[in-house]
Amino acid sequence: MDEPNNAGSAAAHAVADHRRMIRNLFFVATIISLLVLAIAMPARAAELIMFERAGCPYCEAFDREVAPIYPRTPVGHRTPLRRVDIYRPIPQDLQFLRVERITPVFVLVDQGREVGRIRGYPGDANFWGLLEALVRTLDRKDRNG
Repeated sequence: MDEPNNAGSAAAHAVADHRRMIRNLFFVATIISLLVLAIAMPARAAELIMFERAGCPYCEAFDREVAPIYPRTPVGHRTPLRRVDIYRPIPQDLQFLRVERITPVFVLVDQGREVGRIRGYPGDANFWGLLEALVRTLDRKDRNG
C-alpha cells in the first residue's frame, strides 16, 4: 500500500520541481531581456521640448504650420516633439531647464543636457532653418564624441 502513495508523492514533487524550474527560467529570461534592452537603448535620446501656454497665437501658428508634419520629417524622427505647458509643473526629468515666460520656446535636449533653444516662433521657413542649425550641433557632438 505504501508504494502507490510513494509514487503519487514522487510525482507531485516532480511536478512542483518542474514548476519551480520554469519560474526560475522565466525570471532569468526576463532579467536577460531587460539587460539587453538597457544596453541597446541610448541613455536619453534627443528631443525637442516646446514650452507653450494656452491662447498663445505663435503656438497656434506653429500648430497649424509645423506640428502636423513634424513627426514625419527626418528631424522629427531624430528629435521628437514634447510639449510642456509653462503653467503646469515641469516634469521631473526637465527640472534642469530654465523656463521662460514667453511662448513658444523650443529647447533641444540631448542626454539630459540643453543643446540650444529657439525663442518664439519665427514662421515655418525660419523655424526649420534654426532647428537644422541646432541639430547640426548634435552631429558635431556625435563626430567628436
